[in-house]
Amino acid sequence: MVWQGNYDKLFIGGKWVDPDSHATFEVISPSTEEEIARVPKGTTADVDRAVAAARDAFDRGPWPRTTLEERIALLRTLSEKLTAHQESIASLVTAEMGCPITLSTKMQAIGPRMLLDSFLDIAPQYQWSSIRQSVTGNGLVTREPVGVVAAIVPWNAPLLITMIKLAPALLAGCTMVLKPTPETPLDNYLLAELLQESGLPDGVVNVVPADRDVSEYLVRHPGVDKVSFTGSTAAGRRIGALCGDDLRRVTLELGGKSAAVLLDDADMDVAIPSIRALSLRNTGQVCSNKTRIVVAQSRRDELLERLVDMVESMPVGDPFDATTEIGPVANSRQRERVEGYVRDAKDAGLRLLIGGGRPAGLDRGYYVEPTIFADVDPDARIAQEEVFGPVLTVHTFRDEAEAVDIANNSQYGLNGSVFAADPEHALSVARHIRTGTVELNGSGVGFGSPIGGFKNSGIGREAGLEGFDAYVEIKSYGLPAELLTKLEN
Repeated sequence: MVWQGNYDKLFIGGKWVDPDSHATFEVISPSTEEEIARVPKGTTADVDRAVAAARDAFDRGPWPRTTLEERIALLRTLSEKLTAHQESIASLVTAEMGCPITLSTKMQAIGPRMLLDSFLDIAPQYQWSSIRQSVTGNGLVTREPVGVVAAIVPWNAPLLITMIKLAPALLAGCTMVLKPTPETPLDNYLLAELLQESGLPDGVVNVVPADRDVSEYLVRHPGVDKVSFTGSTAAGRRIGALCGDDLRRVTLELGGKSAAVLLDDADMDVAIPSIRALSLRNTGQVCSNKTRIVVAQSRRDELLERLVDMVESMPVGDPFDATTEIGPVANSRQRERVEGYVRDAKDAGLRLLIGGGRPAGLDRGYYVEPTIFADVDPDARIAQEEVFGPVLTVHTFRDEAEAVDIANNSQYGLNGSVFAADPEHALSVARHIRTGTVELNGSGVGFGSPIGGFKNSGIGREAGLEGFDAYVEIKSYGLPAELLTKLEN
C-alpha cells in the first residue's frame, strides 16, 4: 500500500506548514498516466522560510553542537524507521517514477537504509580533527560543518540520492533544505515524517518541491553555504556557474555514458547477467548504467545473439508486477526524449538489432521497448549523448588499445566495467579508462567507496569516507604550548 501523507503542506522548521501559494504540482503515475497526488509548488517565499529555518538551526540550534555519537544515535533511529517502512518506500517510488517493484525494493528502499548504515559505521573513522606539530608552530586542524546545504535531487532514485547527501551532511553537523523534483516528491515527504519521528531538531531538514526558477533562487540564496546537486550535465553547468559567481561550495554528480568492455576472453556467462542488471537497470534511467557495450571483434556475433536472447527474456510491463524488469520511463517528456534518439539513430542508418518502438499491448503508460543498436560508430550521436532510457549501443574493437580509446571517447567519465578471464588483466586495462569507477567482471565497489565522475560527469565525490569531505570546512587553530600538551594528553 502506498503511504498517504500530508501532501498539501511543506515541511519547514520541523512542522508541516501551509505553502505561500495555492499552486500545486501533479504527481503522475508513469504506468497509468493518472494523477496520484498533488504537492505544493514551492515559491521563493517558501524557500526564504526554509533557508531561514535551516540557518537558525545551524547558527543557534543544538544540532551542530551535539557530539558525533549523539548524531549517530539519532540517525540509527532513522535507519530503524526506514527498515520498518521499506514496503511503503518501494511502493511510493514505483508509483512516482515507475521503477519495477522488485528492483525498487532493493535499490529504492533497502539501498537508502544500507547507505545510511554505511555512513554511520564509518563516521567515527573520519579524521574530524588532528594535531599538526612543526618547527614553525603547532596546529589543531578540524573539519567542521560547512553550514546550510541545499540538496537538489533527481527523479530516478530520489530517496537513494537524497540519502547520499543527507547522511554525511547531518553527521557532519550541517542543516539542509531538500529540494525534490516535482515528479517524485512523495518519498521525501515520508522521509520528513520519519526524521520528525526520530527526534531530529526543528529546522535541521526542510523539504520544498520547486520548479527550475525557484530552484535557481535556492542555489543563489545568500543563506545557503553549500549546494549538492545530482542531475543532468546541462543543469549542472548552470548550477556550477551560479555557485561560481558567489564562490559558493558545490558538488555536482552529473551524467554518464559508461562503457562495458568485453575483452576477447570475457566470460559471457558473467558479462550478460551484469549487462542485464547494470545496463538496463531502472529501465535505463541510472547515470552509471553501462550503455555502450564494447566487444572484441572475435566475440561480436556471440554477444549480439546473447543480447537479443537477454532482451527477449526481460518482461516489459506493469512496474508493480514482481516479474517486470522493464517498466515505463518516468514521464512523457522522457519518453519523447528517448524516442527522439531512437528515431535519429534509425534515420542515420544505424543497425537496429532489437526494439525501437513501443511495446505491444501497453497503450497506457510511458513505455519504450528495450532497444539495441549494433555496429555503431563510436562518434554517433546516440553513442555520445546520454539517452537515459532502455537503449544500448554495441561497438567492436580489434585490440585493447582501441577498446580503451572507444571507452574514453566520451565527454563523460562516471562509470564503466571490464570483463576478462583474468581479473588482474581486467584491472590493467581498467587503469587506462578515465572514469570515477570501473567494475571488474561485474563486481561493484560498495557503499564504502567513493563515487563520482571525471570530465563532464561532475565535480567531487560521494559515499565512503570521502563523502564527508563535501560537507565540512577545514579550520586550523594555532595552539600555545600549554594547550598542546593538554590536548595530547
